Amino acid sequence: MNTSMVCGVVLALALAVASTAEAGDLGVGVTISGEVVPGVYGRVDLANRPPPPLVYAAPIIIVRPAQRDASEPVYLHVPPGHAKNWSKHCREYNACNRPVYFVKSAEYEPGYERDHREGRGHHDKGRR
Repeated sequence: MNTSMVCGVVLALALAVASTAEAGDLGVGVTISGEVVPGVYGRVDLANRPPPPLVYAAPIIIVRPAQRDASEPVYLHVPPGHAKNWSKHCREYNACNRPVYFVKSAEYEPGYERDHREGRGHHDKGRR
């Protein structure tokens, strides 16, 4: 690839990102395809693997579609507070109208206190 072509591609990408950001439609999605670990959240891609341990046995759906929809369930790894209050957080994951299985990680185990061991609580993130 020559230099002018690379510059053109970079400029086009920059303009696309800038126009999307101006419109307020910038969305970033994360897909986890490896091991689910605390602190990394997003959609879990099972590929051909069996389902991982789940927080709840049945999928959760907040907004039922008007007509019978055969939406495939989505597997998500979310902070424990998001799973508990899913109706408050489902929009962040664009999953209010989809069946959601919450994937379990060490964060869901009793006694796990990632932030508290570091001397920070949930509301103190980023402050020192």
